[in-house]
Amino acid sequence: MPRYKLIIEYDGRPFCGWQLQPQVPTVQGMLQQAVKKFSGYDLLVEGSGRTDTGVHAKGQVAHVDLPRPDAPYRVLKGLNFFLQESGIAIVAVEEVDESFHARFSAKRRQYIYRIINRRAPLTFEQGLAWHVNKPLDVEKMMAGAALLVGVHDFTTFRSINCQAPNPVRRLDRFELIQQGEEILATIESRAFLHNQVRIMMGSLKMIGEGRWTLKDLQEALLARDRTRGGVTAPPDGLYFSRIFY
Repeated sequence: MPRYKLIIEYDGRPFCGWQLQPQVPTVQGMLQQAVKKFSGYDLLVEGSGRTDTGVHAKGQVAHVDLPRPDAPYRVLKGLNFFLQESGIAIVAVEEVDESFHARFSAKRRQYIYRIINRRAPLTFEQGLAWHVNKPLDVEKMMAGAALLVGVHDFTTFRSINCQAPNPVRRLDRFELIQQGEEILATIESRAFLHNQVRIMMGSLKMIGEGRWTLKDLQEALLARDRTRGGVTAPPDGLYFSRIFY
């Protein structure tokens, strides 16, 4: 069975996350329905990683083994036909070797988090960014992000429901830039803990507001205690951006 790599973008608002669940709409579920309509078979669409309810993607990667060879452009066109108005789009399709695995072949994952920092409420960006109406000190937030780069025990910055057996992760990149009223964070690691990015962003917001100092962030990290961490940022601003293979 030929294997196809799919690059996928989606608006996470209508979905209860990536992973297939009974009785609720999920991204994986919608993709598998489209694959069945296209191929005639019930097939597994294996993703590179899960996203939670409301989280978006610009570069999610998945693979699927189809029962017969087909040109990648036909796979792309066919799947997108059955995904019309779903909030999901296949942006690229590539036939790959059977050794490729969307999840286990990944070397690094990239997330982007968007904050819109202004007094006025959001209109076009509603649900697509975190609206923060208090002024933020972005330079201090940048300094806080730099403190989290490297190998750390991120217990303070993971959900209490996280099932990962080991809370130690290597954060390869955590950078913030400001473009007008938008603050854009880029975060990269081989693997993330549940809610890690959102809790780190919530903690940086507290620094930006002056409610936390850099010392508070350092002490929270060393405490290895979720109750010492910052708030969990909403899913609105989080995007699964890119996978490096």
